[in-house]
Amino acid sequence: MEQTISRMPATLLLIDDNAVQAATRQTILKRAGYFVIAALNPSRALEQIQRGEFPAEIGLVITDHLMPGMTGADFVRALRKTNPAVPVLVISGLQEAEEEYEELNVTFRMKPLLPDHLLATVHGLVRDGRRDSGVMPQ
Repeated sequence: MEQTISRMPATLLLIDDNAVQAATRQTILKRAGYFVIAALNPSRALEQIQRGEFPAEIGLVITDHLMPGMTGADFVRALRKTNPAVPVLVISGLQEAEEEYEELNVTFRMKPLLPDHLLATVHGLVRDGRRDSGVMPQ
């Protein structure tokens, strides 16, 4: 039984208001063996986390920065109130946005994030269950 549990794929919550980018990342991550829940609305995803509505414990949250209604930083601040330890990967096209995540214990990556870099970052965060060192694969 214990071996079966350890082989279960990590559940990832992917939040991006751009349906095409969300679907692309979801496909990449699913092909790598992860169970991926995609959400286009950060406010709704936050409600679902707080109410325990997801079918499995979230092992990693991947979020965009700029989204209507709630930025990624706003989402992470609210998330940290109830889930201080869940790893979070923020992907943004705005370098200056990284400053908004100081003290929020996230890993920040710039767009475009190539599939190999996405997977290397996700693997490390899921494996370690925490923020990474920021080192990108060559």
